[in-house]
Amino acid sequence: MSQTPVGIDGIELWSGKLRLDLPNTFAPVKDEDPEKYTKGLGVEHSSLPDVYEDIVTMGANAAKQLLDRKGLTPDDIGRIDVATESAFDNSKPVSTYIAGCLEEVYEDDFHHANKGERKFACVSGTQSIDDAYNWIRAGRNRGRAALVIATDTALYERGDPGEATQGAGAIAMLIDSDPDIVALSTEQGFGSADETDFLKPNQQFPSVDGKRSMQVYLARMREALEDYESIADDTHSDDFAYIPFHTPFPGMVRKAALLGFRHISRGTDVESALASEIGSQPRESEYVSREAYEEAIRGYMDELKETDTYREWYETAIDPTVNIARMVGNWYTGSVHIARLSTLMSAVDADRDLAGEKLLVASYGSGAQAEIHAETVQPGWREAIAPINVDTQLEARYDLSFDEYERVHDVHNHEKDTEIEAFTTPESEFVFTGWGRMSERRYEYVE
Repeated sequence: MSQTPVGIDGIELWSGKLRLDLPNTFAPVKDEDPEKYTKGLGVEHSSLPDVYEDIVTMGANAAKQLLDRKGLTPDDIGRIDVATESAFDNSKPVSTYIAGCLEEVYEDDFHHANKGERKFACVSGTQSIDDAYNWIRAGRNRGRAALVIATDTALYERGDPGEATQGAGAIAMLIDSDPDIVALSTEQGFGSADETDFLKPNQQFPSVDGKRSMQVYLARMREALEDYESIADDTHSDDFAYIPFHTPFPGMVRKAALLGFRHISRGTDVESALASEIGSQPRESEYVSREAYEEAIRGYMDELKETDTYREWYETAIDPTVNIARMVGNWYTGSVHIARLSTLMSAVDADRDLAGEKLLVASYGSGAQAEIHAETVQPGWREAIAPINVDTQLEARYDLSFDEYERVHDVHNHEKDTEIEAFTTPESEFVFTGWGRMSERRYEYVE
């Protein structure tokens, strides 16, 4: 007996309203080649928050857009889960602030809704979706949907190597039965280990071991894929229309995609077809040492990435997933969900009929854990995705000079007390207005 599908029924995005142009504004001041950012990292622009924006306003604005477009009221929502790495309170969850904002504009309230905050670096957005999925599957939702919001200000200390990957924004997702966009698979694969590649021990800006973080990302992704295959059978490059990865920057996805393609083509007709061109994949049993085997693998992958077979697969299955990331930078918990949205928007633009096709979604959080699961695109996906106004939002961002960037960065630095005028004028949105008597943050809706 088949179960009613559960998955993502609606998506909305809210970008920070400021833009930092990396090749034309950031690179000249840093005395760097612009291609270090555009080709190396794969990023053109970063989205940053204006002075009246933060994780609450961006999350609430994305959520309101979603509820309004779906024609929903608070009574339709049974839980609100917020995933963030940028929380400013160690006790009160961001979801309560966002619910409070939304109650300013709706007649009803969310007093009946279960609210929480998820933390596991960037993977917590996917974990929040998993929680909502399980809640609905368990029959505890009483016919209501779940609102999952991934919202972050992914800022680094100025001068940090990660500074060029910064970003700020929120993505809100409605999780429900009989979803319009994608249905989630019951099979999941995990790769998890105690790592210190990226962390924030009681500090706003992260401590990052960049080289180690890359290694851990790839290792956990490999484990998660192997774990997924142990219950969902072996994967093949033809199985999935697109593969959205966690995208701290598109350059990291390029590395993950190459390793992934090598794995899913191993022992298949794809490997056989490539053998006359670059030989078969090295097998560890053929080498006298692990070091020799790893050197052979590196050589094989250097050749693999130059083949037409791999390039065509990457162009089709991977490149469309990073279109938004190129323009906004890293949104931490929202990153892989931006990749999914980018994928679906690209398919709309290409007039591709995706209904019934599958995505393989690869999420990751430092510290470290990867999760891989499949999603089946639903018949109503196009009507749900086409109205989302991502391009309009990104085109409307204020273009910062470097001096303006430094000043707004100081505004959002918790260690500094900096006040400057806003660069943009809020309209029909939630804004941060200051602090209350217990140092709580306050918000209001501006018409």
